Amino acid sequence: MTQFPIHTLDTAPEGSRPYIAAAKAAFGLVPNLVGEFAESPAVIEGYLSLAAAYQKSDLTPLEREVVLIAAAVENACHYCVAAHTTVTQGQRLDQTVIAAVRNGGPIADARLEALRDFATRVVRERGWVSDADVNRLIGAGYTAANVLEVVLGVGLKTISNYVNHIAETPVDAAFQANAFTPRKAA
Repeated sequence: MTQFPIHTLDTAPEGSRPYIAAAKAAFGLVPNLVGEFAESPAVIEGYLSLAAAYQKSDLTPLEREVVLIAAAVENACHYCVAAHTTVTQGQRLDQTVIAAVRNGGPIADARLEALRDFATRVVRERGWVSDADVNRLIGAGYTAANVLEVVLGVGLKTISNYVNHIAETPVDAAFQANAFTPRKAA
């Protein structure tokens, strides 16, 4: 959409340029979503800061991606599912787990399945999960801190998923091999 240009380092507002440069240094490219975030220096800074905080959670890299992809699947986000699947391949994470999350589960590992289910419920119920939902996650070996970290991951994906819906973000060529067609309309 013309209202939401995909910025480069040359076209981004001045306040967004350091974040564009950092994304390019980290990923070797400026993902289309990051280029769109750059329209607002506050949005690109906020999203990337939140993403950095999420990386510091007690969840493992695989657990973090289970949360992010489960939220993106539930939010019917074609872009984030493709992008995060590609990221997991680069991290050499278990692709049978990733495939199960992309397909809506179940995951053979009961602990990871509890995490996927909880993240999905947080999105679906807009945070109004039951005590039983929280207790199932804790019973699977997670902590109260992990419950909050799931909410952090869902919040991160809510920002990106909603921007992708509004801006109709095209999937980058680098992520095309992992294209995703949502099971339901957003």
